[in-house]
Amino acid sequence: MNARRVRVPSLLGDPGVARACAPSRRFLFAVPPPGPGGAGRVTEAAAVAAELARRGHKIAWTGHRASLEPLLRPGARIFSAGDDAAARPDGDGPRPDGPAFLRSLWEEFAVPLGHAMLPGVETAIDRFRPDAVVGDQLALAAPLAARRREIPWATLAATPVELTRPLADRPDDERRVREGIGGFQLDNGIDDLLDLRFSDHLVLVFATGALLGDTSVFPDHFAFVGPVLGRPTPSAFPWERLDGRPAVLVTGGAVDDPSGERFVRAAAEAVRDLDVQAVIEASPAAVGEVPPDVVVRRHLPRRKLLERMSAVVCDGGYATVCEPLSRGLPLVVAPTGDDQPVIAGLVEAAGAGIAVPPDRVRPEELRAALTAVLADGPHRAAAGRVQESFAAAGGAAEAADRLEKLA
Repeated sequence: MNARRVRVPSLLGDPGVARACAPSRRFLFAVPPPGPGGAGRVTEAAAVAAELARRGHKIAWTGHRASLEPLLRPGARIFSAGDDAAARPDGDGPRPDGPAFLRSLWEEFAVPLGHAMLPGVETAIDRFRPDAVVGDQLALAAPLAARRREIPWATLAATPVELTRPLADRPDDERRVREGIGGFQLDNGIDDLLDLRFSDHLVLVFATGALLGDTSVFPDHFAFVGPVLGRPTPSAFPWERLDGRPAVLVTGGAVDDPSGERFVRAAAEAVRDLDVQAVIEASPAAVGEVPPDVVVRRHLPRRKLLERMSAVVCDGGYATVCEPLSRGLPLVVAPTGDDQPVIAGLVEAAGAGIAVPPDRVRPEELRAALTAVLADGPHRAAAGRVQESFAAAGGAAEAADRLEKLA
């Protein structure tokens, strides 16, 4: 019997006590190493794992040990998977953007990574003996190993990109991705093919319908739990420089590549003639000539700073978008690569901001978009609706509830 459903008159209405009575379960989390599409995907998994551990469950991890250890709590149990050099894609060279990136993400990153991680993931399952496997969407070895051992498995969709069918208008590319994932299963002895990007048991999506759109089209085992934000990063900041005018944060854009540098320089020029206080998260060298009333810092206490902002200009990275939306701040999104155009499109479709296409990331376009979202009106109201949906979705606690039911 599930202990959480036992009726004890003196404990009725106390979910905390009910959870404490639940039997302990064992959850194995599998995550990809840093690389194309792989960086920054541990935050959500770590938050969910921490919530499960708080409830008394046992947690273990499998993945690239060297990149996992700094991100997890000391003493976390880690089983290496794909630690050899061949398993870690080189993120230093140029890579395609947009649809070409989304195809190569699976063909050149996720499927090869699946082959490389599989022996380690299977060893982790055999040694840890989990009641459920929880795999990041890019860690294809996790669902395959779970299927081979008939263990329940859940998908962590760290971003909602794959739920939008981003390659729907490129059917050949979409077919190639499906065939690549199917071929990975056939190569490892599974003939009953599933799309390993989406568990048939539980899919935890770190988004809500207010941002993604109509979620009623998805099956009941798709749980939209909202984004999970990382821990605040303390950093010094000259708060006295904020002079009381509407404040705008410019953040995102990898300044170690030309597109990122173009983004921050265009943004700095865009705010030059506006009556706003601008704060830019970048190195001064990347910005170039800094207007006198603009604050430029390589590292910012972003979470605390957002409390003082009126709008955000960013590049469309999912975490970068979700932080200001969780505060109800409207956005100007100027994607610089990877899957960012998809995220920018979701923000604009939700009404919470304006997307500036990559080929038009120029000061005048950014200035016009920023002027529009700063005005009290529909963008701010839509951002507020997204904020409310994030707060109501449940985050890590809701994800942990779903996983408890799965196991």
